[in-house]
Amino acid sequence: MSKKLLQDKVAIVTGAGRGLGEAVARAYAAEGAKVVVSDIDASAAQKVADSLPGAIAVACDVRKSEQVKALVDAAVSKHGRLDIMVPNAGVARVAPLVSTSYEEWREVTSVNLDGVFLCIRHAAPAIIAAGGGSIINMASVTAKAACALIGSYAAAKAGVVSLTQTAAVELRAHKVRVNAILPGFIDTELVKSHIPEFEEQLKLPDFGAVVAQRQGRYGTVEEVAHLAVFLASERSSFSTGSGFVLDGGVSSSLL
Repeated sequence: MSKKLLQDKVAIVTGAGRGLGEAVARAYAAEGAKVVVSDIDASAAQKVADSLPGAIAVACDVRKSEQVKALVDAAVSKHGRLDIMVPNAGVARVAPLVSTSYEEWREVTSVNLDGVFLCIRHAAPAIIAAGGGSIINMASVTAKAACALIGSYAAAKAGVVSLTQTAAVELRAHKVRVNAILPGFIDTELVKSHIPEFEEQLKLPDFGAVVAQRQGRYGTVEEVAHLAVFLASERSSFSTGSGFVLDGGVSSSLL
């Protein structure tokens, strides 16, 4: 039997109680990793962890430095090391910029950008101590192409791409690779929950038809997870500082 791609690696995935994070956690476990399932929703994290061999759940609000540090400490305490960090936790708010309050702006950017910084800040020393590893940041295709009504989200995700590049350069000598995934419209609860708002505010009778025209179909969480496995494994050993677009071509086409 061939060795699994992430055999005995220790991985933290934030926002793993559902959606993309859950899919990544499941894919990592299937490839032999010991997964620390993290989410601000403790019960959701526990439910996922209970379904994965050897997984543990740790509740964490990625906006809180002390909680992110405790998350990393819990992984190292349980397994003696940390090899992989996936800062996936994210939120979105649909509204024009001129209708967005500063508090709403900070709500989105604090999770999507500050949270990634804190995950890198606290996970990198542990990964270095383990001899190196991989950090995979969850960005978005909106970091490359504008999308009305989610300016705060897009700005945060663009920041994630820039942060990824800086971290990759700074951590390269320590054998820590840092990459980002930039998904397009993926079939998740988060995306679908905002469709009625897009349809109403942009006067679109069928947002799904727009997605079908622009990127062919919704992507699946499994497709994102497959890429996350590749970036966490030695198969991507020469990849660092890169943003991997996974959007069915939506950012490459005018129509």
